[in-house]
Amino acid sequence: MQIVLMIIAAVVVVAIVALLVYEYRISQPDVLVLYETNGQIKLRKGLFFPRHFSLPIKRATHHLHLKIEATAIGNLGVNIKLAASLAPSLENIQALIRIGGWDSEAVARAAEEVGVRLETMVKQFAEKAEIHALSSTGLLAHLTENSAQFKGIFGVEVISLAVQSLEPVDPEIADALRQQEQARILEQTERLNNQARVTAAKVKYQADEEIAEMEHNLEVKKSELKKTLLEQESTLAQQRLEDELARNRMRLAFEKEELEILKNNPELLVLTPQAARLAEASQSLKNARTVISLSPQEAASGSELLNLFQSMLHKALESKNKE
Repeated sequence: MQIVLMIIAAVVVVAIVALLVYEYRISQPDVLVLYETNGQIKLRKGLFFPRHFSLPIKRATHHLHLKIEATAIGNLGVNIKLAASLAPSLENIQALIRIGGWDSEAVARAAEEVGVRLETMVKQFAEKAEIHALSSTGLLAHLTENSAQFKGIFGVEVISLAVQSLEPVDPEIADALRQQEQARILEQTERLNNQARVTAAKVKYQADEEIAEMEHNLEVKKSELKKTLLEQESTLAQQRLEDELARNRMRLAFEKEELEILKNNPELLVLTPQAARLAEASQSLKNARTVISLSPQEAASGSELLNLFQSMLHKALESKNKE
C-alpha cells in the first residue's frame, strides 16, 4: 500500500514539474512580458512567466520605410522617401495593445498605423507649400514636432526619423530647381567672397589707422622730449648767464671798492700796476713820455685811475714848487 502511495505521489510531482516546465518560460532581456489584470495591461518583472497568461513582445526597434507621392501647390507631384525607427513605449503599453492587439506583433501593427499617420502629415504639409519652397529640413522639422504625440496615441515612440529624398516627379521641374539652387549657391558664394574682401579691407584700414595713430603718438612724444630737452638747455644757459652776471657784479663791486680806497688814499696809487709800469718807463727813458696801456678789462677803471694819478702828480709838483 505504501508503495502505491509513493508511486502516486511521484507521478503527481512529475506531473506538476512537467506542467511547470510546459507552462512557465524564462524572461529574456530583450522581451517585454505583459499580462492583464482587472482590465489593465501591466508589465511582469519576474524571471519566470506563464506563457498562456502573458504576452511577450520584442523590445527591439522596428524600422519603417515609406515612399510617399505628394502634391505641392499647383498640383505638382513630389516623391518623398522617409525612414523611421520605432520602439514600444513603456509608459503607454495600454495604447500599444489597443492599436496592435493582444499579439506579439503589436509593435509592427502600431508601426503600420504610424506610417499611415506620417504619410498623411507629409501630404498635408506638401499641399500648403510651393514646390520650390519644399525642403527636407522643413519637412523633417514639421514631422519631428508632431511625432511626439505618437506615444500616447499608438504606444510607440519615434527613435529616429529622416527624410531620405524629396524630388519633383517631373524631371524638367527637378532640373530647373537644381539650376535655381545652383544659382543661389553661386550667388551666396560670391556674396561671401565680397564680404570677405570687404572684411579684409576693413581690417587693413583699421590696421593702417592704428599704425598711423601710433606713429603720430610717437612723433608727439619725440616733440615733447625735444621740447623738454630744449627747456633744460635753456634753463642751463640762463643759469650760466646769471652766474656770469653775478661774477661780473661781484668783480665790479670789488673794483668800485678799490677805486673808493684809492680815491680816499691817493698815496696808494704808487702801488698800482700802472704806477709801477710808469716808474719803469721813467727810469729807462729819460725825457720820454710814458704810455700806459690798459687791457679791455681795465678800461673801465683805467680812466679814473689815470685821472687820480694825474691829480696826485699835480699835487706832488705843486708841493715841490712851494718848497
